[in-house]
Amino acid sequence: MTTTPIDLFASLLRLHQDGEIHAGTRALDCDEDGWRLMAFHAKTDADVHADRWEVHPEAEEIVCCLIGKFRLYLRPERPGRREEEIRLPAGTAAIVPRGRWHRIELDIPSTIMAVTLPRGTRLEKRIEA
Repeated sequence: MTTTPIDLFASLLRLHQDGEIHAGTRALDCDEDGWRLMAFHAKTDADVHADRWEVHPEAEEIVCCLIGKFRLYLRPERPGRREEEIRLPAGTAAIVPRGRWHRIELDIPSTIMAVTLPRGTRLEKRIEA
């Protein structure tokens, strides 16, 4: 097997249960088996779909700030509560609990890496309170 560099910003890595890792296109198939590792540059809130909540019902997600600074928000689990805000400067990460709706807002342009099991992932438009 020949080992070659993989451009993490152009590829999606799938970490399969059997121990294999495959690099592929960025097409998001939320029903694909295996964990997904994705890294990307985000210049604006539109790059991180800040206007939408996201949920991964099958697994936790780790969200890492490699460069920059952003805020990770967890939607309240009960009505009337405030969003939970986690500030992530460069070199930090947070684990989003399984089944917890979340979103990101940038403080400055950032490089982000995320790992999750995408099966069943859903997005929902954020409605301002």
